[in-house]
Amino acid sequence: MGVTRSASVALSALIAGCVGYGAHAQAVGGNPDPQAAPMIRSAAVDAVAAPQADAPALGTLPAAAPGTESGKSDPGKTDPGKSDLLKAGTAPAETPRTEAPPSPDAAPAPAAEAPTPPPLPSDPQGAAVAARLADHAPLLPRLTTKEREAIQAFYALGAFKPVWIVDGAYTPAAKAAAARLAAAGEDGLVASAYPVPVLGTQGLTEAQVAEAELKLSAAVALYARDARGGRIALASLSRLITPALDLPAPDVVLGRVASAGPQAGAVLQAYNPAQPGYLALKRRLAAARGGHAPAGEPTVQLPAGPVLKLGMHDARVPALRSRFGLTTRSAGTLDAPSGDPETYDAAVSEAVAGFQRRRGLPATGTLTGLTVAALGRPDAAPRLDESEAALLVNMERWRWLPSDLGRDYVMVNIPELKVRVFKDGQVRDEARVIVGKPESPTPIFSGLMEYAVVNPSWNVPPSIMKNEFLPGLARDPNYAARRGYEVIYRNGQVSVRQPPGERNALGFIKFMFPNNHAVYLHDTPNRTLFSGSQRALSHGCVRVDDPFRFADAVLPTAWSGERLKKLIGKGERTIRLAEKLPVHLAYFTVSADDSGGLRTLPDLYSYDARMKIALGLSPGSLLVAKAQAKPAKPVVTVRPARPAPALRAPEEAEMRRRPVREARSEAGIAPVRAARSAIPRPPADVGEPDLWTPPPSRPSTGWW
Repeated sequence: MGVTRSASVALSALIAGCVGYGAHAQAVGGNPDPQAAPMIRSAAVDAVAAPQADAPALGTLPAAAPGTESGKSDPGKTDPGKSDLLKAGTAPAETPRTEAPPSPDAAPAPAAEAPTPPPLPSDPQGAAVAARLADHAPLLPRLTTKEREAIQAFYALGAFKPVWIVDGAYTPAAKAAAARLAAAGEDGLVASAYPVPVLGTQGLTEAQVAEAELKLSAAVALYARDARGGRIALASLSRLITPALDLPAPDVVLGRVASAGPQAGAVLQAYNPAQPGYLALKRRLAAARGGHAPAGEPTVQLPAGPVLKLGMHDARVPALRSRFGLTTRSAGTLDAPSGDPETYDAAVSEAVAGFQRRRGLPATGTLTGLTVAALGRPDAAPRLDESEAALLVNMERWRWLPSDLGRDYVMVNIPELKVRVFKDGQVRDEARVIVGKPESPTPIFSGLMEYAVVNPSWNVPPSIMKNEFLPGLARDPNYAARRGYEVIYRNGQVSVRQPPGERNALGFIKFMFPNNHAVYLHDTPNRTLFSGSQRALSHGCVRVDDPFRFADAVLPTAWSGERLKKLIGKGERTIRLAEKLPVHLAYFTVSADDSGGLRTLPDLYSYDARMKIALGLSPGSLLVAKAQAKPAKPVVTVRPARPAPALRAPEEAEMRRRPVREARSEAGIAPVRAARSAIPRPPADVGEPDLWTPPPSRPSTGWW
């Protein structure tokens, strides 16, 4: 079957329009690159083919588009392109079709209604901008294809007219934006990554203006993306760093900045974080690069003495008052005379607590021996180069957080081992937390807390099921039941559940913010662990000290901590928040206060070294850095499983004294490390130790 007359007419019109359009682009734009014309031409072919895809007579038109988009046809030779299109159109015609061909009278209508290709801008400058956008040559190396397409869409809306250059000179908006790009280092960015073209004093051709115009647009778009955290491929650092970056669209950025006039620099600067923590690091960076550090806190040498608590009297108190700039004695009232200068009153206690907080000490307000020692020495700061790199790394981490943290929110700083609840921008509550071990890190991301569960049950994760429960159940059907777990068989699947109770791994309450990592904040039956300074002990979740006080701060006022405690032991109870509460799991190893003091925290997961490499602050390879940071798995020896009787107390105590590689448990063999105390432990890749049979002499750490 041949091609109908209407199809031939339509194809001929299409070919003529495409070739004429390409020739017009070459003549007007003056672009010597022959690839520019096919780029524009392909858009015209798609525009014609899409509306007529359903028409039987033109059903073969989409097959012509790939040949046109390949860019191999010569715009000056119409016959090869015409024959290619006709061949593409006749090939499917050999297959029998079920529908009847359209009548000759109705066929010309679709061809007459086919849209014509949009003309190029009438002015030479607009045509030059359009031709440069159609060119494949990169504007900036790190600009992605998607970002380039967004820039092209921005200019297409304005008929490809320049927005930065008018009459051969930069506009006020362009000058303000260029000044901000040149000062990118103030925000920890690299100014050389955003080059601003120099126009010079000589007259510029349309092509030169187009080149400078688009390169400035690319620099502005790239700056906005980097300011919001787009510099690093976070997956290359860790699969557990998964913040939802709010990267601005280039066309939106260009529209906002170009229309801001002399305020364009401030608009561009606003894409950087504005949180107080970021601004404090920024000030510290400026001081470090200026060659001087802010003046540290004054020191005071106090003699040794007893621990001072609120209300006590001591001869060292006047020196503390002088150190913190307090009055020599508390003011009197109508009911009480002025205080004793040597009284350790509330004002002194609050000042000491603030100092302890700045130095990373427990902020109890009690004058301990550690606090006395800290008061006598200056705030130690790292070397300048290390300090600057650490500042840049932590400034970058602020970009991972949403630009708006929320009016009320929860912030967990993983290296600090602390959680804080903010209400109206002020700290409402603060508590110690236990976070993930180096081999099972707590992920870094932001979520929304939706509900809490009192008396939660715990569903054993698949990894623990595979490594511990299934082998145990194969040996002994009562393996889980004798440990207080429920085995559930449903649809051919086996799951294990730990019911609510005082030994439940999640404690009495958990706070849920659904996420892909299946982590949450929760209580723990092993509260003695919060007294330790090393609290990276969990399998990824965050355990909260005094969870009912934490609940007071995050749950609706109707659900006070005291009311929640009355629900313990009465079955699971879900309490939904009236408004979702943002939860931010962050990772800051350096923080600066308003006075310029710098506080450093341990890099629990060795992320700092990886980020320095990714930001170009130190040489090396990310793969090598990740391999060096990966904790080595302990070597364990597992004997073949065999039934064993329950150990008597003397035998169990004797096994704890002997440094053996494995120890027998009630239902089999559990591998352990050869350590100072050979306490039975499950394999390291299963989870936390001592969930199943915690030794009486040592508290359990729980799986999560």
